Amino acid sequence: MAPTTPDTNQRTAGELLPLVGGAGNITSVAHCMTRLRLGVRDRARVQDDAVRAHPAVLGVVEDGDTYQIVLGPGRAARVTRWFEQLVEAAPGTVSGTVPVTADALAERGAALRADRAQRNATPFKRLLRRIAAVFVPLIPALIGCGLIAGLNGLLVNSGRLPGITPALGAMASAFLALLAVFVGVNTAKEFGGTPVIGGAVAAVVVFPGVTEISAFGQRLSPGQGGVLGALGAALLATAIERWCRRWVPESVDVLLTPTLTILLTGLVTVYGLMFVAGEVSSAIGRGADLLLASTGAFAGLVLGGLFLPLVMLGLHQALIPLHTTLIDQQGYTVLLPVLAMAGAGQVGAAIAVFVRLRGNRTIRATIRSALPAGFVGVGEPLIYGVSLPLGRPFVTACVGGAAGGAFVGLFSMLGTKVGSTAIGPSGWALFPLVQGNRGFGVTVAVYGGGLVVGYLAGFLTTYFFGFTSQSLKELNTDPTPDPDPTPEPARA
Repeated sequence: MAPTTPDTNQRTAGELLPLVGGAGNITSVAHCMTRLRLGVRDRARVQDDAVRAHPAVLGVVEDGDTYQIVLGPGRAARVTRWFEQLVEAAPGTVSGTVPVTADALAERGAALRADRAQRNATPFKRLLRRIAAVFVPLIPALIGCGLIAGLNGLLVNSGRLPGITPALGAMASAFLALLAVFVGVNTAKEFGGTPVIGGAVAAVVVFPGVTEISAFGQRLSPGQGGVLGALGAALLATAIERWCRRWVPESVDVLLTPTLTILLTGLVTVYGLMFVAGEVSSAIGRGADLLLASTGAFAGLVLGGLFLPLVMLGLHQALIPLHTTLIDQQGYTVLLPVLAMAGAGQVGAAIAVFVRLRGNRTIRATIRSALPAGFVGVGEPLIYGVSLPLGRPFVTACVGGAAGGAFVGLFSMLGTKVGSTAIGPSGWALFPLVQGNRGFGVTVAVYGGGLVVGYLAGFLTTYFFGFTSQSLKELNTDPTPDPDPTPEPARA
């Protein structure tokens, strides 16, 4: 490799800047020992192939919201310095007071997101993200099977198409019946084991023949322990497999390693894990039902109000195994509809911001473009583009979520359960997936009522308490220039 000079580093920075979308597309610039780390506003504007083809670039890595260009030790720091200077010197960059525009809010939101990602880089939260990564790939199948189950339920209740409903029932139920196997495959894949071995040990959990086995004085039943038992079995199998890979001679590795892994894990699973995981799963189901049945309004208020901050802290990922366990055990999760009210509060708050900031065209344009996504449960554009950077509207959005959650929780106290047959969707997108104990119409009405309450509470609290008089005055000053200014007449 040819030696680099300050001119070479400056030229490299200048050549990379347009390839990542220009200065206007950069929200943050940093570096580590070998990489230039960039926060980018619009990922679609980055020319990946051209960046990778640059002679100074050794590779590209994406980690969350950071686009990392591998330049090598020494060069990374020098190129970063020139890159920062080019971004700061780009036209449109103004030092001092920055007007409150949609771009300014986006930059502030990106900085908050980057700070959140940095704070979330703890061992515990990294573990939560890895466990979440086991279940997230299952969401499309859960949604598809949930919708088919809902359609099948409507047909059965109406007495229509009796010849096809058994087939629809099989399609909807087969995946859930084997859910533990898919959890085992994904767990081994995520934690460094062989996926098929993870699936093999998890299959023991759902195998009908376990009824011939007794553990802790009780006969086992197929599916006992559910997804938690499968998760534990696959984690144990991965640990045993990796230990075997270190100590088993290479000549017999292909025979001994899978055999020992499945044998040892299988014995622990049937004589310990299934019973323990079954007790934990049952406790989760009883706890969720008891929580909403006895303190539903208060529990809904707390869960709906705190869900957005949980997302900010990355702790919401701990709920994914709970949702999946409840779906596996009861057919639906009663927690998700309550938590979905946080999105309703966010939408109501955004509408209030839109109404209050009549003089700021750029913020209103951002809300106008992001609001449809918010209605169907995609809240990130509104959170990071509007409410969180503004501050108070994020708090009032949480109040709206608390109100909607309390509404749904109140009906749970009155005996009307509202659950979801899948995880992932929220907002209006959750309507086809809701299920409860009082019929589809009643369940939809309660969930829809919660959304309306969340919208109204988020709107009203944001409208009246989302801004100080000073901030309202500053934010209503539109910083965008007139696109077609009329020149003043020349004076004599």
